[in-house]
Amino acid sequence: MDTVALHRRRGASRALYDEMRARIADGTYARGAALPSTRALAAERGLSRGTVSLVYEHLAADGLIESRAGAASRVARAAATAAAAPPAGRGGAARPLPLPQPQKAGRPAGRLSAVARRIAALGIGDAGPAAPGEIDFVYGPLAGADFPTLTWMKALRAVERQRPRRLEYDDPRGHLDLRRALQRHLSQARGLACGVEQIMIVNGSQQALDLCARLLVDAGDGVVVENPGYRMAHHAFEAAGARLLCIDVDAHGLCTDRLDAVPAARLAYVTPTHQFPLGSLLPIARRRALLAWAARRRAWVIEDDYDSEYRYAVRPEATLQSLDGAGRVIHVGTFSKTLSPQLRLGYMVLPTALVATFTAARRAADRHAATGTQRALARLLDDGSYDRHVRRMRRLQQARQHALVDALARHLGDTVRVEGAASGLHLVAWLPALPAAAEPALVQAARARGVRVHPIGPLFHPSTRTRTKPPRRPAGLVMGYALLERDAIDEGVRRLAEAVASLRGKRRRGVTPR
Repeated sequence: MDTVALHRRRGASRALYDEMRARIADGTYARGAALPSTRALAAERGLSRGTVSLVYEHLAADGLIESRAGAASRVARAAATAAAAPPAGRGGAARPLPLPQPQKAGRPAGRLSAVARRIAALGIGDAGPAAPGEIDFVYGPLAGADFPTLTWMKALRAVERQRPRRLEYDDPRGHLDLRRALQRHLSQARGLACGVEQIMIVNGSQQALDLCARLLVDAGDGVVVENPGYRMAHHAFEAAGARLLCIDVDAHGLCTDRLDAVPAARLAYVTPTHQFPLGSLLPIARRRALLAWAARRRAWVIEDDYDSEYRYAVRPEATLQSLDGAGRVIHVGTFSKTLSPQLRLGYMVLPTALVATFTAARRAADRHAATGTQRALARLLDDGSYDRHVRRMRRLQQARQHALVDALARHLGDTVRVEGAASGLHLVAWLPALPAAAEPALVQAARARGVRVHPIGPLFHPSTRTRTKPPRRPAGLVMGYALLERDAIDEGVRRLAEAVASLRGKRRRGVTPR
């Protein structure tokens, strides 16, 4: 081997040794984790197998990895401590060069677009998972035990056995089998009349809202939204630069008599079947009023039908899409509330005039949703498995809803007023003895007792929360129950009642809750 080649080999082995040592020290390579074979790592890095073998030998000599004949090399149990210490000298070898460390979160070094700056200003975050043993009345997640695992795996195996002749990109609107099955399902379950070409499969309803915001709204355009309402939908429009035109909701949903008073609006976003979060059902007269307004203004209407499968004490009304004679309604639905949010499967029923534009935008973004899961879902819809699962889920969720309503009545009595319990996967618990300003203190007091509750205040648009006068309403909680069994629901409400009592006691003593 010539001198130049020898120096190159030493340089390559030194660099790989330093890199692996640093990654063991920072935990990237966890204790006990298997390392790639010398052959695989050599091929991946473009090195000789002898160079990688030499690096593994040095790591083993320093106590960082453990190697056995016929078995994969693994990170040693005490490797992190050993890796943090300076390596033993070997023939005057140089100390390892420091590797670039992961960058800390902070202000971006370069210029952001206007959209990025608006998103950053929204402060969108995640509350994070509940602590171990904490009873969480969160809305959104479902219980893992409720997922039809055997049925789903059977469908996945069946579609994977049907290996296609070509592995290629699918239609941006979604796999044809699923769109056909969904067309039949929506006709039977929701009374929707649409062509297969109008259906687009999306990665959850949030992607549908993002597409609508990007394709239908320019910066400065007005968008009518419910107040309180679904803030993640509002954020999609705000990111596009829209001005939110907030209209209050009452016991019958959006107050459509106030629509004509709003400035020019490009679209309206509504949850007519189960208003989020208050749970009201938009009656047929208001549905027709909303559609008439949209036709006069040439505005689009997004109908978010997010949990219409769960009706307990109300009959379904005709969807806005089925009443629409002017082609102004975009119907949005999801499988996140019946199967799993982790599948990322939702759908849109588009007006014919928008199909080409939305298809092109989808092709330019993420092409399409994962085809395998689409094909599996199509089988469940076609063979009736999905409908049977929904009927089972409806029974389970109604039992949980009854458990929550009963527990609230038993533990809180006349100090609580329940709203929106006739359908869906959540309800609103109003606490007339506590003002809206007490919501943060109530959340804190409940969490100190091992219960996580979620105030309704953040679902009001900030422009209406920050008026000079505080909101004239009681404290309210949005309480989901799909994640909990009945015993946990009862115990959680009992602890919540203790938290409410403690805050009421402080108020009687003139102590301001913090």
